Amino acid sequence: MSDDIWKRDEVQSPCINICVVHPAERICTGCLRSIEEIGAWGRMSNEERAELLEELPSRASRLKKRRGGRKSRIG
Repeated sequence: MSDDIWKRDEVQSPCINICVVHPAERICTGCLRSIEEIGAWGRMSNEERAELLEELPSRASRLKKRRGGRKSRIG
């Protein structure tokens, strides 16, 4: 029996099961998609999914900004 039977010819979700929405950026810290994009994933065409996957890496820098911390309290 071949495992190929269970493979799908569609762009797979980028979800990595770290589902936490960043409070300021409003994107998931795991997959970098917005709540709207996550909800629409099942209705997206393969082309739409592929376009979104290309865009996601550029969003990572939005989550690396520090929000205050010790430096903001000194003054």
